[in-house]
Amino acid sequence: MYLARTHASHRRTALLCAKPFARPQPRGPPPGPGRGTSLVHLTRQRAFSTSKARRDAFSFNAPGHRPLEGITVVALEQVISGPYCTRQLADLGARVIKIERPEGGDFVRYHDMRVHGLCSHFVWVNRNKESLALDVKKSSDLAVLKKLLLSADVFVQNLAPGAAQRLGLGYDKLQAMNEKLIVCEISGYGSDGPYRNKKAYDLLVQAEAGLLSITGTKDQPAKVGCSIADIAAGMYAYSNIMAALLQRAKTGKGCRIDVSMLESMVEWMGFPMYYSYDGAPPPSRAGASHASIYPYGPFEAADGSVMLGIQNNREWVILCEKVLELPELVKDERFKDTSARSDNRDELYKIISGVFLKQSAAEVEQKLEKAGIANSKVNNMHDMWDHPQLKARRRFADLMTEKGMIKTTIIPGMSADVPPRMEGVPVVGQHNDKIMAELDKME
Repeated sequence: MYLARTHASHRRTALLCAKPFARPQPRGPPPGPGRGTSLVHLTRQRAFSTSKARRDAFSFNAPGHRPLEGITVVALEQVISGPYCTRQLADLGARVIKIERPEGGDFVRYHDMRVHGLCSHFVWVNRNKESLALDVKKSSDLAVLKKLLLSADVFVQNLAPGAAQRLGLGYDKLQAMNEKLIVCEISGYGSDGPYRNKKAYDLLVQAEAGLLSITGTKDQPAKVGCSIADIAAGMYAYSNIMAALLQRAKTGKGCRIDVSMLESMVEWMGFPMYYSYDGAPPPSRAGASHASIYPYGPFEAADGSVMLGIQNNREWVILCEKVLELPELVKDERFKDTSARSDNRDELYKIISGVFLKQSAAEVEQKLEKAGIANSKVNNMHDMWDHPQLKARRRFADLMTEKGMIKTTIIPGMSADVPPRMEGVPVVGQHNDKIMAELDKME
């Protein structure tokens, strides 16, 4: 559904549309180290949009093939959970209009400057979007946003609790404006309950959801190394929106989606919660090893670490006979089954490491692979950009930014018949003129 399209419901909001809107202009970020040159003026933005390098980078972008083409998403979003959700929609062809503050935009733009002077968080979750700079605390700019929502298909917001309602952007008011609108609200703890107004960040939700209690070593809990609570909420928001679009095709009406980071993480905590059911002891923190299956984790070789996983007794016999060359372990009562091996993991670790330390990591991996035992390298981030499997499956593409071309990953699972969409990372307010011109044409 494109912005130029009109509905009968628009007539109910004629007051909003009666006169042209002032065109909000983006302003640069507040003064500060490293920020003065991070954004460019609109003239440079237009040049960026039409540069030959950018056109060449978008050779992937053949229209007419992607499943969400024709769907318009308006996103009043920030940081990770909301942007991660809408980037999935954008990758599948939806038009995503990201609303940003005129002064600096989404504040996550300045969390670091690791990608040619741009933020690693921002370039990750904001490709393929259009940026519209609005100060929604101003009535004129808020009216622009509401006019956008008249013909939008989806509205996503992950503002602080209650902020959208204070702006008049609660579900009831939006549904009265546009009954086909799907409204997705992402928050830390949900829209009701005693925690509804509690401030939430990823690490805090990891702790609240019990994840830290089972992650780390015996002596020290640890957070997951990426924003897992934000990602989980973003993915549930995305999947619920996809389901809501299917439902709307049947009913003709939109709906409200209420996704919380806590509930998303708790869903992913199903195994340890059931493992601890009815007061049973919870899984212990086991570092990089599995808490209840062993051997399943890292082992030291002469020149590095090797990961392996044994899931059943058949694999255990193969490991003993073909890799460790210690067939007597098969009949050792200490290691007779998964539970016994887990209970005696310290002794078993010494035995396995004693064999592996006499060989290089590559030699151990080769033996494991030949024997059909699941294994992996312990890679770092640099290894991932050069991973042979990802390169063989062509999982990287070029993406244009205001700082030049960068490499990015292609959305998992996309059909080979659908070219991946790579339409750049927007500058704050880059699409103001385009979107405002479209709004001017709306009746």
